[in-house]
Amino acid sequence: MLLIYTKSTTPRLKYTFDLVFKEIMGIDYAVTHHAFEFGLSSLPKFNYSEEKIADELFFYSSMLLFEKGIRRQEISVFDWEDTKVFFATHPKYIFPFDPFAASFYLVSRYEEYLPHHRDQHDRFDAKESLAFEKGFLNKPLVNIWVKKIKQVLLEKFPQLKFPQQEYRFVSTIDIDNAFAYREKGLMRTGGAIVRSLLKLDLKQISERVSVLTGRRQDPYDTYEVMNEIQKKYELNCIYFFLLGDYGENDKNVSAGRKKLQSLIKSIADYSDVGIHPSYGSNANPGRLRIELSRLRKVLKRDVTKSRQHFLVLHFPSTYRRLIDHDITDDYSMGYSGSVGFRASICTPFYFYDLELETSSKLRIHPFAVMDATLKYYMKIKPGEAISYIEPLVKEVKHVDGTFISLWHNESLSNIPPWEGWKEVYEQVVRIAYK
Repeated sequence: MLLIYTKSTTPRLKYTFDLVFKEIMGIDYAVTHHAFEFGLSSLPKFNYSEEKIADELFFYSSMLLFEKGIRRQEISVFDWEDTKVFFATHPKYIFPFDPFAASFYLVSRYEEYLPHHRDQHDRFDAKESLAFEKGFLNKPLVNIWVKKIKQVLLEKFPQLKFPQQEYRFVSTIDIDNAFAYREKGLMRTGGAIVRSLLKLDLKQISERVSVLTGRRQDPYDTYEVMNEIQKKYELNCIYFFLLGDYGENDKNVSAGRKKLQSLIKSIADYSDVGIHPSYGSNANPGRLRIELSRLRKVLKRDVTKSRQHFLVLHFPSTYRRLIDHDITDDYSMGYSGSVGFRASICTPFYFYDLELETSSKLRIHPFAVMDATLKYYMKIKPGEAISYIEPLVKEVKHVDGTFISLWHNESLSNIPPWEGWKEVYEQVVRIAYK
């Protein structure tokens, strides 16, 4: 048990202390507002306020965790002990910044509630973030700070016992398009052939006909390959299925197709399955209920995991909608345009609604890298990809966090434009697995 002195308890403070001590460190804590009680206690303890009481362990508190509302914060980022820090206090203190306020700012995604430019898909762009601007997007700063706090506590109170934290790797797969050619229906198939003819792409026509006549396996049917890799490394895998109605950015096989339903059932036999809320559901929230109903009907059980298609994520409306539909775990926390840690953390955490000033039961699982980010946004070639991924894995292992990757079934097809990316996925698994 750890005792913390502070002048008041707010929802923000409780949320942050729960994250730092219970969720990441794995220890319990108690808070007191009475200096006399704090002074008499023989428990391991520290003071989190604006002034010291005696010679106790002291963390100077900035105002963020004691405020209400959302306003633009004055933030100056500087280097300290091989990391970046902000919410500066005074260099004479053990921590020349407020690690609790800084952690809350990053994890709550405070900056995403402030006015900002959005990209062509109405998303918060990585380049708008403080992490990108100040060069710490590739660092799980919150975990790094918590590790330093833990070291300080152990130096002062060696009797403290912390449970051993273990590094984990979770491979997640988005199924935006279950098959390249199969199960598309007469209209879509005919239209695709006409487009290929106009482009004089006879190779694609031949490939499509071979698949449809059963002479060749559909190139996006990479599920057996992924299953073999999963078994070999005993991976924890989660598949997210897009079951929205057809649209410009929602082009999966129709949810009513028996082959797709059979695929979902077979994958659910050996992996977790979640919903991939469609692009169209952002403009029409009622679609999410329909899509969830489709998946629940196929699985004949509840669905509690999700990841937004195109990673379209709006604070706080997206998460409120998921909560309203009984989603308990979401895996959308990451950027399309850059690899790294969107919330500067590599540990699952609960969503804090800044507008309502309350913590929720929705657990956020941040991912660090996506195949499409490397290929389409960063223009990385397959042979160069690992040099971007391996440092992220090392960062997560260093703090005993959870490394989550995002891949697609089609990127393992080894057909244009995904030649060579199947090998990249296998390399990622080997590196992240160890």
